[in-house]
Amino acid sequence: MSPPETHALLIDRGNLKRRKRVNRIVEVTATAAALLAVAVLLIVVGSVLLKGIGAINLDFLTKSTALFGESGGGIANAIVGSAIMVGLAALMAVPVGILVAIYTTEFAQQRVAHVVRFALDVLNGVPTVVTAIFVLGLIVLPQGHQSAFAASVALAIIMLPIVARTSQEVLELVPGALKEGAFALGVTRWRTVVRVTLPTAAGGILTGALLAVARVAGETAPLIFLSAIFAPGILTDPSQAMASIPVFIFQPSEAPSPEAHTQAWAAALVLIAIVLVLNIVARAFYGRARKRMGT
Repeated sequence: MSPPETHALLIDRGNLKRRKRVNRIVEVTATAAALLAVAVLLIVVGSVLLKGIGAINLDFLTKSTALFGESGGGIANAIVGSAIMVGLAALMAVPVGILVAIYTTEFAQQRVAHVVRFALDVLNGVPTVVTAIFVLGLIVLPQGHQSAFAASVALAIIMLPIVARTSQEVLELVPGALKEGAFALGVTRWRTVVRVTLPTAAGGILTGALLAVARVAGETAPLIFLSAIFAPGILTDPSQAMASIPVFIFQPSEAPSPEAHTQAWAAALVLIAIVLVLNIVARAFYGRARKRMGT
């Protein structure tokens, strides 16, 4: 082997060793970052569990919030209020979000679709307190009192871009051969969407809706602005302000009583459990949707 060839071979070996070292450093750094993220989650959940598990019992889950100055009580009214407000928000946001996704992926021109996607991304980045103030001026101030409906409108605005963007991503994963086959049979575009595209992507769309519900279940700012003043007991009328789990967590956390703090931790534990269940269900539907679409 000539000297130039030997020199080139040594350089290549040196570069290979350097690339391996760099690859190893990046791999270790990425692994450490992933472990750190998991550790933060475990620390947060573990702290809430240790501080709140002592107050979790049947009375806490089935009784309403105690009146001011009284001890005991529970979060039954807060659970019902949160369920009603999030449910109303989902009824408003999910159909609109799916329709927006269908329009941008199936009917809109590319330039218009980009504009709509950009608007959704901007809406998704708007602070929730700004959304709360907007709905405060739009609904609460004109009607003169807080209400669960106003809070649901704010939550629906927060949910809308999440549902729309996740539905767009899922609809774009539907194999083009399925739609082309329907077109070849003479099926119109809207019938193809209803009979082919939506059934194929139903699992992924449901996943996006569940993730959006989990996202807004813990929102506090809109509820403080729009539905924090409520009468004791379980209420079901959306025209009146209702209790909610996030507001319940916020209010006792500012009290000087250690018992109130424990109740706040317990309510936080219940909220984390609800969000965890929603995320697990969403992941299950997402896995089934990927298998169905062959991705």
